[in-house]
Amino acid sequence: MIYSASSIWANYKFNDPFRYLKLQSIFVIIGIFLMLLVSKVDYKLYYDKANIILFICFILLILVLIPGLGQVRNGSRSWFGFGGLGIQPSEFMKLAIIIFTSKYLCNNQKNINKIIKGVFPILIVTLLVFIMIMLQPDLGTGAIILVSVIGLLFVSGVDKSFFIKIGILGLMGLTGLIIAAPYRIKRIISFINPWSDPLGAGFQSIQSLFAIGPGGLLGMGLFNSVQKHFYLPEPQTDFIFSIISEELGILGITLVSTLFIFIFYRCIMVALKCNNLFGKYLCFGITFQIAFQTLLNLAVVVGLVPITGVTLPFLSYGGSSLLITMISIGIILNISRDN
Repeated sequence: MIYSASSIWANYKFNDPFRYLKLQSIFVIIGIFLMLLVSKVDYKLYYDKANIILFICFILLILVLIPGLGQVRNGSRSWFGFGGLGIQPSEFMKLAIIIFTSKYLCNNQKNINKIIKGVFPILIVTLLVFIMIMLQPDLGTGAIILVSVIGLLFVSGVDKSFFIKIGILGLMGLTGLIIAAPYRIKRIISFINPWSDPLGAGFQSIQSLFAIGPGGLLGMGLFNSVQKHFYLPEPQTDFIFSIISEELGILGITLVSTLFIFIFYRCIMVALKCNNLFGKYLCFGITFQIAFQTLLNLAVVVGLVPITGVTLPFLSYGGSSLLITMISIGIILNISRDN
C-alpha cells in the first residue's frame, strides 16, 4: 500500500517510483529484527533503566530543537536527518514515558489517590515532555502521550473525580493552544466546514473524503487510486487509510480494522494475565498508546476530528513510527512469554 500510495509522487519528486518503498523496506527489516530481539530481552530490565531511558529521550527532544541539528519537515522541527532517512525522537519518547510511568505507578501504588504524593509528580514529568514536544510543534504526538499516561492512571485505580478535573484543565489548555497558533484555528474552522477554505486548510479533509467516497464494496482496484495523483498530499503517510479505502473498498478497510482489533484484543489479554504489576502497566500502556494513535488517525481520515498529523501504526510510511511500534510489540511478546 505504501508503494501504491507513494509511487506517483515519488516518481515526480525523485524520478524513482520505488523510493518510499525501498526506504520503508529498510525500516521493516530493521523493525522485525528489533522486535524479535526485544522479545527475548527480559522486560524487567526496563524497570531498572526507566529513569535513564527517559533522560536520554528528553535530551534528544532538546537537541532536536537546536537549528542545525534538528530538521524542519512539514512545519515542525522534530527530525534528525541522516541522508534520505529521518529519525523522530518524539516517537522514542512515547515509549519512554510509558516505561517510566509504569515503574512509577508500580512503586507508588499505596499513594495513588493522594494528589501531591501520588499523581502530581508523574503529571509534572508528562507536562514537561508535552511542552518540549509542543515547542517543535507536534500536537498529535503530544496528545498521544497525554492520553496514554491518563489511560495508565485510570487502570491504576486513581479516583474518578480526578479525571473530571483533568478533563476540564485539558480543555482549557487545548483552547489556549488553539488560540495561540492561528493555523490551529484554521484547522478547527476547516474541520467544522472544510468548504469554507477548500484550497487551504480544508483541502486535505476534502480530498480524503473524495478518496473514501468512491471506494464502494471492493474499491477501484489496487494501484488505481485517483486521489494519489497530486490531489491528496503525501498519501503514503497520515492518509494512507484513504487510499486503502479508495483502492480496496469496504472489504479492505474491514480487513485492516479487524486486524487492528485482533492485535489490541491479544495485547489486552496479555496484560490481564500478567502477574507482575510493572509488566501489567507496561503492557496496558503500550496497548493504549497504539490503540489511541490508530483511532486518532482513522478519525482524522474520515473527518471526525481536526487534522493532527499522526501516522497509522504499522501501515503509514515513517521509519521512526514503525521501529517504535515494532519494539513495543516485542516488549509485549516478552511479557507474554514470561506469563
